[in-house]
Amino acid sequence: MADKKVIAVVGATGAQGGGLCQAILDDPNGGFACRAITRDPQKGQAKALAARGAEVVKADQDDVESLKRAFAGAYGAYCVTNFWEHFSAEKETTQARNLAAATEAAGVRHVIWSTLEDTRTLMSAGDKRMPMLQGKYRVPHFDAKADADASFSPQRTTYLVTSFYWDNLYSFGLAPKKGADGAYSWAFPMGDKRLSGIAAEDIGHVAYAIFKGGTQYIGQRIGIASEHLTIAQMGAQLSKALGIEPITYHAVTADEYRAFGFPGADEMGNMLQVYRDFEKEVTGARDTAQTRRLYPGLQTFEQFLAKYKEKIPR
Repeated sequence: MADKKVIAVVGATGAQGGGLCQAILDDPNGGFACRAITRDPQKGQAKALAARGAEVVKADQDDVESLKRAFAGAYGAYCVTNFWEHFSAEKETTQARNLAAATEAAGVRHVIWSTLEDTRTLMSAGDKRMPMLQGKYRVPHFDAKADADASFSPQRTTYLVTSFYWDNLYSFGLAPKKGADGAYSWAFPMGDKRLSGIAAEDIGHVAYAIFKGGTQYIGQRIGIASEHLTIAQMGAQLSKALGIEPITYHAVTADEYRAFGFPGADEMGNMLQVYRDFEKEVTGARDTAQTRRLYPGLQTFEQFLAKYKEKIPR
């Protein structure tokens, strides 16, 4: 590992970080080594990474000193936060600022910060089409990341704007549900607008390409997606992949979706409403052609379903 540039990967046992770790480890002659950062080195995924040759280091995003130690000597760092662990925008912004401070203190030369746009800039403060959440956010897990952007130095950072994970179909319970009559249906407040999506693991592969590309990407804001698909298009492909009858799509209102009551329903309702009401801005910020240039192996939704259809409940 001494002759390779070390990339410290936050969230190494999660979706994005795990994909980056795999990309590094799958390319032993690429000139980079994987330092997997996790709160629990005894976790099964962490042990699996260690078995493949990753250096596993313990650190906590709430403990900036542990992060400084974890980043020490690293050339690059992949920084990502997970709102869905705690549902607090303020906590997410604080964690991101801890990551930024630690990379600065450790002298990391290239940071990729996994971020999202500030949805509050898309509408006036008095706009009543969706509620404010947690006091001052439209979509907390978007806006909190955007608030943290300024903490990362543009002289060292690539700002990677990610997309909706297709993995949410099984990891977040968003797959179509089977009714008592045996028919499948799902509900989204998306109308006929397109949803920007990507396989979570592919985000890591794109990030690896950015690290390999070096200084040309520092200071850039790169929005990524594999495809922009309507819910109807996704449903048709799901129906075919799963071998089930056509899926009924209930195009509910955003207010109806927010009232569904599952944890984060208001957050998800606002997010999907942003995708719907600002389709041009959201899809325009995510360049599928550039994403595929960075990672030619980028999966289409059809390919993702072929690979992971057994994980989707039915």
